[in-house]
Amino acid sequence: MTALDAVLDWITEDRLREAARAVTAIPSPTGREAPLARLLATRLSAAGFTAEAQHIDEFQANAVGRLRGSGGEDLMLYAPIDTLTTGQPELDVPWIGPELRPDMQPEPRDEGPFVTGLGASNPKGHAACILVLAEALGAVRPELAGDVVVAFGAGGMPTNAVEAPGYPARANTGQGVGCSFLLERGWHTDYAVIAKPGDFVAHDEVGLCWFEITVPGIHTYAGSRHRLPYRNPIVTAADVVTRLERWLADYPARHRTATAAPQGVIGSIAGGWERMLAVTPAACRIRLDVRIAPGTTPLSVKRELAAFLDRFDVELEMVLAIPGTSTPPDSPIVRTAIEAWEATSGRPHEPVPDNSGATDANILRARGIPTVRTGMPKATSEDFSRGMNTVDVRAMRRLCEVLARTTLSTTGKEAA
Repeated sequence: MTALDAVLDWITEDRLREAARAVTAIPSPTGREAPLARLLATRLSAAGFTAEAQHIDEFQANAVGRLRGSGGEDLMLYAPIDTLTTGQPELDVPWIGPELRPDMQPEPRDEGPFVTGLGASNPKGHAACILVLAEALGAVRPELAGDVVVAFGAGGMPTNAVEAPGYPARANTGQGVGCSFLLERGWHTDYAVIAKPGDFVAHDEVGLCWFEITVPGIHTYAGSRHRLPYRNPIVTAADVVTRLERWLADYPARHRTATAAPQGVIGSIAGGWERMLAVTPAACRIRLDVRIAPGTTPLSVKRELAAFLDRFDVELEMVLAIPGTSTPPDSPIVRTAIEAWEATSGRPHEPVPDNSGATDANILRARGIPTVRTGMPKATSEDFSRGMNTVDVRAMRRLCEVLARTTLSTTGKEAA
């Protein structure tokens, strides 16, 4: 029996289901990942890895471990562990819907071949695949040339700090903060694989910019509308938003690449006091996320947006910028991952176009680590949250095979 066969025999659907349930059962909204990181570090240690929960503060932590080889090239298997929403009704409702459905809560449920619960697929099902593979490597102990580093990152979601009791006071709790901290503390490898949704191997992905548009107006009173100067920025903002939405709809065509069709959305509008509807505010604020293709600079997109907004009396600021990145298609990790995907799938790999999702792969590549992304297809595409919160253990087993083949081809004895 080969090392690969032994590892794959150890990875069963029952073990994957248990791992998916275990990580889903521990709430880990962005900024509060420490309890889950401690569980993951404990399980890595039990599997024979030199592991630790790497605290950023008392609330937020990564988990990372190393299985040492004999001196070959090192590989990092990486997944984030924070959920996009919190699972707390007082923070999620009404923006996620009128109430929290069962799948929107950190309580795992078995539904046939599926496990549901907050983040059960993205990111936790992908993290569970890496965890079970790590435990398989620890049980089988294949002869390794290079080190296998397993890392679970805090703050991988595209969000700023949650402003609520029990969350860090730091502003930088999302947007890849855990991945950056991990690398700053020396956990560099020759190559990396990030597990995130998508049944393909990606060597590049989009980045993102956040912009804030301030629409000025005049603060006045309803009882004096007919007697004082009147300029309601909320009304002006409605016109800006309508025109901006059309600009965003056309934006992908101007920036399409072979693999990316970067999108943009208006995510927030703020203006006025909800407690005092008798007055108009002096400003209304619009915030939007604009994805940027690899090779496109944040400033070029800012200038393109500024040129469009020039017809309005508004102010524009860029409040976040993470450039898109690319690993050369002929990089060894790209070739190895594609070969692993093809051997698992039994068919040729074809690049998937029109991608617009960004991950911590941009952090890894920007720090000089050639990185590929691979993952599972969404169990359902009918509802965004259900797709995030539902994982198929059969797809988990298949992803584990891709990851196992990639790992042993990169760090195993044959790779030496």
